Amino acid sequence: MFTEKMAAPRKAAVILKAVKKISVQFCPFESNVRSTREFLAMVGSEKVRATNMNCEVTSIVTHDKSEPVVDVTYVDGERLLMKGAKLTSAEMLSAFQSRCTAKDTQTIGGGKK
Repeated sequence: MFTEKMAAPRKAAVILKAVKKISVQFCPFESNVRSTREFLAMVGSEKVRATNMNCEVTSIVTHDKSEPVVDVTYVDGERLLMKGAKLTSAEMLSAFQSRCTAKDTQTIGGGKK
Protein backbone atom coordinates (compact mmCIF):
# COMPACT_ATOMS: atom_id res chain seq x y z
CA MET A 1 0.00 0.00 0.00
CA PHE A 2 1.33 3.43 -0.98
CA THR A 3 1.00 6.20 1.55
CA GLU A 4 1.59 9.83 0.88
CA LYS A 5 2.15 12.60 3.36
CA MET A 6 -0.76 14.94 3.68
CA ALA A 7 0.33 18.34 2.47
CA ALA A 8 -1.46 21.60 2.81
CA PRO A 9 -3.32 22.53 -0.36
CA ARG A 10 -1.18 24.57 -2.68
CA LYS A 11 -2.17 28.21 -2.70
CA ALA A 12 -2.45 30.12 -5.92
CA ALA A 13 0.42 32.50 -6.49
CA VAL A 14 -0.39 36.05 -5.42
CA ILE A 15 0.82 38.61 -7.95
CA LEU A 16 0.70 42.33 -7.18
CA LYS A 17 1.42 43.48 -10.74
CA ALA A 18 -1.87 45.42 -11.10
CA VAL A 19 -1.84 46.79 -7.54
CA LYS A 20 -0.65 50.24 -6.49
CA LYS A 21 -1.37 50.14 -2.75
CA ILE A 22 -2.77 47.82 -0.07
CA SER A 23 -3.77 49.24 3.29
CA VAL A 24 -4.80 46.85 6.08
CA GLN A 25 -6.36 48.28 9.25
CA PHE A 26 -7.34 46.27 12.32
CA CYS A 27 -7.54 46.26 16.10
CA PRO A 28 -5.51 43.23 17.28
CA PHE A 29 -7.55 42.89 20.48
CA GLU A 30 -10.79 42.07 18.65
CA SER A 31 -11.80 38.46 17.97
CA ASN A 32 -12.78 39.05 14.32
CA VAL A 33 -9.37 40.01 12.90
CA ARG A 34 -7.91 36.59 12.08
CA SER A 35 -8.82 36.57 8.38
CA THR A 36 -7.54 40.13 7.92
CA ARG A 37 -4.22 39.30 9.56
CA GLU A 38 -3.90 36.13 7.45
CA PHE A 39 -4.56 38.18 4.29
CA LEU A 40 -1.88 40.68 5.38
CA ALA A 41 0.58 37.83 5.91
CA MET A 42 -0.14 36.51 2.41
CA VAL A 43 0.28 39.81 0.55
CA GLY A 44 3.09 41.02 2.80
CA SER A 45 5.46 38.11 2.26
CA GLU A 46 8.78 38.82 0.52
CA LYS A 47 7.96 36.49 -2.36
CA VAL A 48 4.67 38.26 -3.11
CA ARG A 49 6.10 41.75 -2.58
CA ALA A 50 8.81 40.92 -5.14
CA THR A 51 6.10 40.67 -7.86
CA ASN A 52 5.69 44.47 -7.69
CA MET A 53 8.31 46.43 -5.77
CA ASN A 54 6.32 49.66 -6.34
CA CYS A 55 3.25 48.33 -4.50
CA GLU A 56 2.92 49.96 -1.09
CA VAL A 57 1.69 47.57 1.61
CA THR A 58 0.83 49.27 4.90
CA SER A 59 -0.70 48.00 8.10
CA ILE A 60 -2.50 50.30 10.50
CA VAL A 61 -2.91 48.84 13.97
CA THR A 62 -5.58 50.58 16.02
CA HIS A 63 -6.91 50.22 19.54
CA ASP A 64 -10.42 51.54 18.99
CA LYS A 65 -12.45 48.35 18.42
CA SER A 66 -12.85 49.30 14.75
CA GLU A 67 -13.84 46.79 12.11
CA PRO A 68 -10.91 45.17 10.24
CA VAL A 69 -10.66 46.61 6.72
CA VAL A 70 -8.51 45.91 3.67
CA ASP A 71 -8.37 48.75 1.12
CA VAL A 72 -6.74 47.86 -2.22
CA THR A 73 -5.97 50.54 -4.81
CA TYR A 74 -5.17 49.29 -8.31
CA VAL A 75 -2.90 51.06 -10.81
CA ASP A 76 -5.94 52.17 -12.85
CA GLY A 77 -7.38 53.94 -9.78
CA GLU A 78 -10.09 51.38 -9.00
CA ARG A 79 -10.47 50.41 -5.33
CA LEU A 80 -11.52 47.20 -3.59
CA LEU A 81 -12.70 47.59 0.01
CA MET A 82 -13.08 44.39 2.02
CA LYS A 83 -14.51 44.30 5.53
CA GLY A 84 -12.72 41.41 7.17
CA ALA A 85 -15.07 40.83 10.09
CA LYS A 86 -17.46 38.75 7.99
CA LEU A 87 -15.05 37.29 5.41
CA THR A 88 -12.59 34.41 5.59
CA SER A 89 -9.04 34.93 4.37
CA ALA A 90 -9.83 32.56 1.47
CA GLU A 91 -12.80 34.71 0.43
CA MET A 92 -10.69 37.86 0.67
CA LEU A 93 -7.89 36.31 -1.36
CA SER A 94 -10.34 35.01 -3.96
CA ALA A 95 -11.92 38.45 -4.47
CA PHE A 96 -8.47 40.04 -4.63
CA GLN A 97 -7.08 37.44 -7.05
CA SER A 98 -10.07 37.57 -9.41
CA ARG A 99 -9.82 41.36 -9.66
CA CYS A 100 -6.04 41.18 -10.24
CA THR A 101 -6.47 38.51 -12.92
CA ALA A 102 -9.15 40.56 -14.69
CA LYS A 103 -6.89 43.61 -14.69
CA ASP A 104 -3.93 41.62 -16.04
CA THR A 105 -6.17 40.28 -18.81
CA GLN A 106 -7.36 43.81 -19.67
CA THR A 107 -3.78 45.05 -19.88
CA ILE A 108 -2.66 42.17 -22.09
CA GLY A 109 -5.81 42.04 -24.24
CA GLY A 110 -6.68 45.61 -25.05
CA GLY A 111 -4.07 47.85 -23.54
CA LYS A 112 -4.95 50.48 -20.99
CA LYS A 113 -8.28 52.26 -21.07
